[in-house]
Amino acid sequence: MRAILLWTINDFFTYANFSGWSTKRALACPLCNKDTPSNRLKYGHIEGKTKYNLNAHLDLKEMNIRKDLHPTQRDGRWYYPTACYTLSPDEKSKICKFLKKVKVPNDYSFNISRWVKSEDRKNYGLKSHDSHILLEQLLSFVICRVVPNNVYVAITELSIFFRELCSKTLRIDVLDQLETQIPITLSKLEKMFLPTFFDVMVHLVIHLPREAKLAGSVQNRWMYPIEQFLCILKCYIRNMNQPEGSIAEGYIIE
Repeated sequence: MRAILLWTINDFFTYANFSGWSTKRALACPLCNKDTPSNRLKYGHIEGKTKYNLNAHLDLKEMNIRKDLHPTQRDGRWYYPTACYTLSPDEKSKICKFLKKVKVPNDYSFNISRWVKSEDRKNYGLKSHDSHILLEQLLSFVICRVVPNNVYVAITELSIFFRELCSKTLRIDVLDQLETQIPITLSKLEKMFLPTFFDVMVHLVIHLPREAKLAGSVQNRWMYPIEQFLCILKCYIRNMNQPEGSIAEGYIIE
């Protein structure tokens, strides 16, 4: 049982089920423990898939910060100003147009342009590895001359951080630099993005360089090859009543 738990691949929230450590609310980080303060947002309810809504602006007013983004109520309706990173419909169209033309080598990632819907100005169906490629390699080009310079610099620093961290060869001096720089980068993001963005998953980025020093190259530990292999196995299913048998038969035949 201990060996099974040791080699089980899981995300951070499943870690709570295996270890008994709560990964929510205060003391969510198992490394920082009580050394990292946390605040519970009064209005921090997430509606749909976006963290940018009226509740997020009400939290700013409740915390008495970022007064330029505080909501106001007129004639029974709430109004709130747009943040510096908010994109207009034309800017969203430019980004979708850029991604629509992106071509990547075979097996580098899925065809990202397939998931871009220009008419809706959105991306649909991106896998976790596609999002990783987007953040690490493409995002800084996508938002160039679209967002304000301070937003571009902070997001580009975050892209460089993950690019260096996920490189095939790791150097201790580079990891030391990343460990020093990432709190500064997150502080820049904190000055622009709303508090609802900064949950424990964003905080955990600080510990990734230390983890790389202890465990080695990220490519030997991440889940993307496993996820791709599971996708291949799912394609073997022909009988939905007996999925395990279909997978075994398809794998043996191939």
